[in-house]
Amino acid sequence: MKTIISMIFLQTLFFKFSAAPESVYIFSLIGMEPYGRIGSGVAEFLVVLLLVWPQTTVIGAFASLFIISVALYFHITILGIVVLDDYGLLFFLALVVFISSILILYFKKDEVVTSVNRIWKRNGKR
Repeated sequence: MKTIISMIFLQTLFFKFSAAPESVYIFSLIGMEPYGRIGSGVAEFLVVLLLVWPQTTVIGAFASLFIISVALYFHITILGIVVLDDYGLLFFLALVVFISSILILYFKKDEVVTSVNRIWKRNGKR
């Protein structure tokens, strides 16, 4: 699952960093061109790094879930399912990343609980 997320995010980096017309169109439509395009590309690259390093996979999955939730929000509210006659491919890939992120967190739920407990205790709460 983390390989699927990483492959999808890495594949989109070329389009975001090269200012491909599709990416520029999408981020212009949501009013975040160029900073949103470049910033999301940097964030997705960092997520890939977090996912491939076993000690930070859970953090990467949470970050991936956040990023892709924002993307899905924009698809639902502004962009639509089909963007520039892509037959819904970008939306479908976003759903794949969303579901994969949730599955990683589910299968690593013991690690998630341990991390949350550690953070909770560090802040002086019980």
